[in-house]
Amino acid sequence: MRNNILAGNWKMNCDLPMTQELIFNIKKQLPEQLDCEIMVAPSHPFLYAAFNDSLESPIEVIAQNASQHDSGAFTGEVSIDMLQSVGIKTVILGHSERRDVFLETDDILAAKTHKAIEKGMRVIFCCGEHLEQRKSGEHFKTVTEQIDKALFKLTAKDWKQIVIAYEPVWAIGTGETASPEQAQEMHHHLRKFVEDKYGEKTADKLSILYGGSVKPANAQEIFAQPDVDGGLVGGASLDADSFVAIAKSF
Repeated sequence: MRNNILAGNWKMNCDLPMTQELIFNIKKQLPEQLDCEIMVAPSHPFLYAAFNDSLESPIEVIAQNASQHDSGAFTGEVSIDMLQSVGIKTVILGHSERRDVFLETDDILAAKTHKAIEKGMRVIFCCGEHLEQRKSGEHFKTVTEQIDKALFKLTAKDWKQIVIAYEPVWAIGTGETASPEQAQEMHHHLRKFVEDKYGEKTADKLSILYGGSVKPANAQEIFAQPDVDGGLVGGASLDADSFVAIAKSF
């Protein structure tokens, strides 16, 4: 049985008071019975406060990024050990903004993922194509290459710590959304790709999330697809009402 997951990626938004208020409002509105794991990813300076504010609630506070290095002369970086020291157990890696804006390569993401797995972290690994790649029919090739290069040196046991987030780059923050059928098609393709490498058991237990302008109006239809196990949500996660409404969509 795969876990349904709803993760909110807050990106570079919310100062400390706003972070604490948002967590408070999400906690206040969450129903007692949930059909998904709930995660939120505040900015690094506020992880410890957010972790403490989320204790004794269903909310898991996760990190938006981490370094592949343990320590050293890497100004501005944050290590896995540092994250774990403030209670963080899950990290997002490979988001398209890290790839496109900060020029993180497949090799860098492979090193980051291996370091996180080695340290016992769960990884939400992002993949996705740009619009031109979809229009040219290269979307399957693009996404499977991202998975192959970064994750296919892991063992089947390591995959217990992996969650995939498929995020078509053309649908992130644009208001455009992949249709439920497009999401299902890619999620099924990814699951089959993992199955061919690691076997049916590993693939069947792999949670694959959709990300790209998920909102209350479309969440239920997207999450109803057989290979869609939840969402990695950006803008809609910055509003407690909309985030909780999405959580109720499962």
